[in-house]
Amino acid sequence: MRLKKYTDYALRVLIFTAAKKDGEMASIKEIADTFFISSEHVRKVVHQLSKLELIKTVRGRNGGIILSKEPSDINIGQVVRWMENDFTMLECFDGDTNQCVITPSCKLKHVIGRALRSFFEVLDEYTLEDVLENKEELQLLMNI
Repeated sequence: MRLKKYTDYALRVLIFTAAKKDGEMASIKEIADTFFISSEHVRKVVHQLSKLELIKTVRGRNGGIILSKEPSDINIGQVVRWMENDFTMLECFDGDTNQCVITPSCKLKHVIGRALRSFFEVLDEYTLEDVLENKEELQLLMNI
């Protein structure tokens, strides 16, 4: 399974924003420059994260981006679910029913379904706070 770049960028924005010193805001340019992502991509991700109420955006000269929740309240599995819009794993599955289009008795859908559930069970065990365990090292790497 491969997550979209959009999901990757969303997780990076959250990590970067959470790694900032308390109360310090991040900027789209700062995030884009750190991760070598276009500002327009970051802007789209920030807009979506703002709509999901995971971050707050403040306009103006002293504005920026800041988390709207504690890192311990942001679940990684939930963020991935919000950012991804299609978990159809195989082409032979009907996207609407998640049924095998070749034969309804196919057992592969059960195997893949179990693997997907396991994937999310692991992601659901982690919060943004968990991935910030090495916050000082991340700050150095991201030059913040």
